[in-house]
Amino acid sequence: MTRHRVSIVRYQAPGASVRRAVDLAGGLPALKPGAKVFIKPNIVFWTRAVPFPKWGVITTSRVVEDMVALLKDHGVDDITIGEGMITADPKDRETPAHAFATLGYDALARRYGVKTLDVMAGGFTPLEIGEDTTLKFCARALESDLIVDLPVLKTHNQTVVSLGTKNLKGLIDIPSRKKCHRMDADADLHAMVARLADRLPPVFTVIDGIYTAERGPGFDGKMHRSDLLVASADLLSADLVGARVLGHDPANVPYLVHEARNHGRPVDLSDIEVTGEPVEAVARFHAYDFDYARDPDGNWLPVPLIKQGIRGLSYPKYDLTMCTYCSGINGVVLSAIRYAWKGEPFDDVEVLTGKVMTPMPGKKKTILLGKCMYQAHKDNPAIKEMIAVKGCPPKPEDILKALHQAGIAADPALFAGMDQLPGFFMARYQGKPEFDETFFRVGE
Repeated sequence: MTRHRVSIVRYQAPGASVRRAVDLAGGLPALKPGAKVFIKPNIVFWTRAVPFPKWGVITTSRVVEDMVALLKDHGVDDITIGEGMITADPKDRETPAHAFATLGYDALARRYGVKTLDVMAGGFTPLEIGEDTTLKFCARALESDLIVDLPVLKTHNQTVVSLGTKNLKGLIDIPSRKKCHRMDADADLHAMVARLADRLPPVFTVIDGIYTAERGPGFDGKMHRSDLLVASADLLSADLVGARVLGHDPANVPYLVHEARNHGRPVDLSDIEVTGEPVEAVARFHAYDFDYARDPDGNWLPVPLIKQGIRGLSYPKYDLTMCTYCSGINGVVLSAIRYAWKGEPFDDVEVLTGKVMTPMPGKKKTILLGKCMYQAHKDNPAIKEMIAVKGCPPKPEDILKALHQAGIAADPALFAGMDQLPGFFMARYQGKPEFDETFFRVGE
């Protein structure tokens, strides 16, 4: 049996810790002179409006810089740092540029001669990945000799964990990402994620667990200072160990089960040699899910809304078909509903998301949130009063109008100032010195 090596290292010092993690994992693959390396960090979200919690959400600039320096020491001169961020406006190129500059990638370009790439502004190449599916991948990444994958160590509310394989979703274009959330039980999000690396160049993974997040992938999760690095030249092995470090059995992570089966591998780590710290010494359970339940009237709601006493509303739990765009707005809508509650039951309203939800019989008002829901139910005779938000992505002003039409007096300021909302989450970490912004600046 082939043994795959994975290192677990406690982060202690700039430069040295990343180098030790790579060395204990067996070192970087041999690269010929003139080799091209593509570094893929994780920038799941960005706003230019306010500071927001980056810890456990975004790959630290510390790890990115340390990896660049290590590659330069190995004689690699052609290095590209690239990420495909999702923005509210798909044509927005200013927000990715602001993210790169703020995270210090421009400084890395000046200091080390690396290139940066907004993946969404670059070219894409179609690849057939199996499951009768073709996705379009970043051409620059496909042309590289090595992809250095730098995900964050975090859980994810749809895929349980979001590690090296999931991070590669940032290399595909928007239509491909939507395709990953299609209505196909045999080729769902888990199956699609499991195939992302199959046609790529070799991938070396360093999972950045200096900060970790539970109930990710966004800024509304709970962040921890964990000071860990997980590295391997085998992507699946890195993710299997990473899942264990987050306290999850890989057998309960569907995309890892798919990926292991596709490659004839076990999920119990029996073919993996862990070097450095033992898994048991560093593992800590990170919750991934948001709890939903039925209220006394049989409506589905997030548990905090039930505890708040909200009645007259059904808001079923998101499923795998809800893509990134609607996921990004979902929390804002729920917050708007919570703040609009004044103690009187809403008018028997339901809110449907994703692609496969169906209306509950007898509901007075049905909000169809997003183009996919509208297309699925625009002619559904079971809906008494349809309130459609047809956009992809849904426009904040249209969502606000829909809530008002349903009798939910949502505050317009929440939608007009959506870019400001992430800043409120910073209050959780104020005064806690372990949450250090300098990890997201180059040279600090």
